[in-house]
Amino acid sequence: MLKKLNEDAGHKDIPGIRIADADFPAPFRSGLEYSSPARGTWNIVHTGMLIPEAHEIYVCGAGCLRGVVLTAAEMGTMDRFSTVAIRENNLLDGDMEDLIIEGVSDILGKLPKRPPAVLVYTSCIHHFTGTDLDVVYDRLAERFPDVDFIDCYMNPIMRKSGLTPDQLMRSRLYMLLHERPQSDNAVAIIGNDLPTLEDSDLMRLLRASGLRIHEITSCRTYEEYQEMAESVLYISYNPDAAPGGDMLSERLGGRHHFMKLSFDMDEIDEEFDRLAEVIAEKCFSEKEGAEEKLIEALSVIRSEGRNEVSDAVSETLGLIGDTPVVIDYTYCPRPLGLARMLLDNGFNVTKVYADSLPAADRPSYEYLRENYPDLMIHPTVHASMRFASTENSISDAEEAASGCRVLAIGQKAAYFENTDHFVNVVEGGGMIGYNAITGVLRLMREAYNTEKPMKELVQIKGLGCEVCVR
Repeated sequence: MLKKLNEDAGHKDIPGIRIADADFPAPFRSGLEYSSPARGTWNIVHTGMLIPEAHEIYVCGAGCLRGVVLTAAEMGTMDRFSTVAIRENNLLDGDMEDLIIEGVSDILGKLPKRPPAVLVYTSCIHHFTGTDLDVVYDRLAERFPDVDFIDCYMNPIMRKSGLTPDQLMRSRLYMLLHERPQSDNAVAIIGNDLPTLEDSDLMRLLRASGLRIHEITSCRTYEEYQEMAESVLYISYNPDAAPGGDMLSERLGGRHHFMKLSFDMDEIDEEFDRLAEVIAEKCFSEKEGAEEKLIEALSVIRSEGRNEVSDAVSETLGLIGDTPVVIDYTYCPRPLGLARMLLDNGFNVTKVYADSLPAADRPSYEYLRENYPDLMIHPTVHASMRFASTENSISDAEEAASGCRVLAIGQKAAYFENTDHFVNVVEGGGMIGYNAITGVLRLMREAYNTEKPMKELVQIKGLGCEVCVR
């Protein structure tokens, strides 16, 4: 039986479930999906642009090209972006390989300057038609030996099996690195769209250890990007970057170490202890006294970090009191871990917006079910979520009278709760270690004290993508 999608709906129709009743890792059934206008998370156009001087070429139907063209235009990188449109005759004539080869060749022949690297994005139609991409890239390499080509994908059929498009795109960021001699005092932080904050505990530890730090977000030229290959250690802390780190390790021979982003101080200590062991093994095996400096730096970071967290919790709780706090998964890879930390410290966390629950958050899921069973989990893509912002709207007069009626951490939470008091950060904002805790508490205080034009800000694609514009 058909049901009108635009029929009136009340708040009772907004899907949600108590965490005590939620299945792990999928609390909601998959079905018709809704996409909110919160666009701050990065897409494949933004991420690919992190490779300096590289040129992106998308090969797909005109309708699919619309979104990626707008992304490139919005971020001001149309000079590094081109398209090849697939038409019906290409399918009927079976000349898909020739279309890519000749299309890419034509684009490179017309560019004012030959790029050192080209990211070719093929789409689902190439997989449906069995396009021989190996032949395509072999021919392109023969024609343009001075260009590094890498296969990238704009393929929605990859969303539910194998590596996700996001994981695959992050792995592609480092496939163009050429093998070179490794230096035991060089490390690379990999897999992030946003730069790791300079005052983060991770950066402090690496600098105190005298290591040279590479990160793609700080590379200004293709040669600087290539220098990342000298790293003997690759550090990732975004879960979607882990597969790419393993691929890089297998290809270039460096050690990949995945470090969990955490909001639990004991787990933070454990993660930094593990990292210190790897640094000592890979970077300091023949350097007298280096390991002692590493241990000393770690002790200082730990002592200062715990004191700073204690002070930040007291200050933030004293300010916002029992104001309802809502969190969404776009803020960081472990939203349940964040909710657990805040609840245990007395904050009034009422909702988490997440369509699935990450594997790393399994311990927090079990803990929250036992200790905070009424915490609500809401989806973000369920079709009924199109009504959530309307249901949660209040008048300007009511907002002024109530002050900060709800504080949102993340853009989607802010949109669904219809609040201008929100933390406008995606993907953890480059915070790691104790800094991840003190950082979110600082941002919560700022959000409580200062309103932002939520409906304007959340529509901006790729929050922080200015780092790509070189």
